[in-house]
This record gives sequence, structure tokens and C-alpha cells, in this order.
Amino acid sequence: MNYKEYAETYKKISFYDQIRNNKIKSWILLIGIVLIIVGLMYVISLVYNPELTFLFLIVGIIFSLIYVWIGYYFSDKIALASVGAIETTDKKYNHLNSLVNGLTLAAGMPMPKVYIMPSQEINAFATGRNPQNGVVCVTEGCLTLLTDKELEGVLAHELTHIRNFDIRFVTLAVILVGLVAIISEIFLRSLWFSSGDRENKNIVFLIIGIVLAILAPIVANLVQLAISRKREYMADAGAVQLTRDNTGLISALKKIGKYYETHDKTIANKTVANMFLASPISGKSLSNLFSTHPPLEDRIKVLEAM
Repeated sequence: MNYKEYAETYKKISFYDQIRNNKIKSWILLIGIVLIIVGLMYVISLVYNPELTFLFLIVGIIFSLIYVWIGYYFSDKIALASVGAIETTDKKYNHLNSLVNGLTLAAGMPMPKVYIMPSQEINAFATGRNPQNGVVCVTEGCLTLLTDKELEGVLAHELTHIRNFDIRFVTLAVILVGLVAIISEIFLRSLWFSSGDRENKNIVFLIIGIVLAILAPIVANLVQLAISRKREYMADAGAVQLTRDNTGLISALKKIGKYYETHDKTIANKTVANMFLASPISGKSLSNLFSTHPPLEDRIKVLEAM
């Protein structure tokens, strides 16, 4: 599929359908979290003590539900705290709040809370479990280095994430990866402290458990990254739909690309990097397969074709 076909595909997608699909996929992903944890706990129980399988499953389900609930309801606070963001209640941010308010009125969505990250890099992210609890966070660099048109493109991109329930979907994907990694790590580390004199009938399950513990986090992470890249293309298209202009976001992405070509330092850590408009650590990825975002050049070409 070439870039023009890619752009036409996104133009023809109903954003109302996208919202509905994201809600459905969120529930499917939530069920998937539980099933993966149940599967891992089941294999682990067979390795250690098949008679305690039911207990292992109950513990796994309870642990996964608690982990999901904490991640779901507090992910926004965790993300904001990790970058030292502050809410834009000061009068000097009135213009920024006015731009966000104008775009939310055009989009027919609630006004999100607006935060500022104390960094001169050019970037932004959105968080919050739904539009009623949405948050848009931009760096100080966005205010000093972008024009109003460019800033509107950036804000429209992030507001599209909120409007499409992308935040809920990506949050659950991150929780999935984290949860699978935790269970796998606990299992693999526990093997070092085991006596090694298991019955022969458990050896097969031991091998299966080790393979699953190694591969499950990798597969889950690749799925999360693929989801994240697709959502960025959708949010770019949504920004164009919302602003009725593609030049602002194109220009902003070009400035972001130039910034990260000459600056390595970023306020973001690996945990929240996938939430940003453009990956602040994309240059360190070994390939696009392991990148949280599509290449900026590809995104710009798609936008230019719209």
C-alpha cells in the first residue's frame, strides 16, 4: 500500500466507528490479560504442584484484576508525575488553554485538563481513561518553539487520542505487557531457588513454562508496539480532520525530528515514551518493528497526501 492509498484509507474511516471499535477492543484486551495470566499461572502450577492448580489460578486472577484496576485508574497520575508536569492554572498559560478549548468545542468533547512539562524539547502526550477524565500535556518547548498553527496540530493530535478512546486502549496494552513481564520474571527467578529434584512428570511443563515465560513478554510487547504505531497514524488523520489543515502538524513533526537529531536528553522514560506525540527515544530503536512510533518521515508523507 503506497502513501496515497494509506491516506485515503484513513480518510474513509468513520471516527465514530473508531470510537466504538476501540471500546470493544479494550474489553477484548482486558479479557486477554486475564486469560494470559490464567494460562501462565496454570502452567506454573503444573511445574510446582498440580494439586494446587486451583489455588494458583485464583491467586493469578485476583492479582491481575488488582494490577489492572490500579493501572487503569492511576495511569494518568503516574505518567504526569514521572515527567514532573504541572497543571496550567497560571494566567500565563491562558493562550494555551484557549487553543485547547477551541479545539474541544470543534470536536464536541469535554475540556481536558492541560499540563506543562518542564522541558525545552518539542513533544506532547495525552492520558486519562476516557474523555471525561482526559489530560493533555505539552512541553514548554511546544510553547516557545512552535507557531500557533503548529501547536494546534499537536494539540489536535492528542485530543484525537482522547476522543477515540486510544488512551484507554493503549493503557490496557501497557498493563498487559507489564503484567506478563512481572509474572514471567517471578517464575524465572523462582527457578534459581528451587531444589531441582522435581518429578519427571513435571519436566515437560517446566520446559513449557520457561518457553512461555521468555516468549510471552516479547510477543505482548510487539503487539503493544504495533497497536501504538497504528494509533499514531489515526491520530494524525484525526488532527487534520479537526483542524481542516495538514500543514500545522507536518511542520511540527519536522521541527520535532530536527530537535531529536541534535538532542539526546529527554524528560521521558521508557515507560511513558510510547504515549508521546513522537518517540523521544526512536533513534535508539533497532528497527521499526521494535519502535513505539512510525518513522516521522512516513507520517509526514501520509499527511502530505491528505
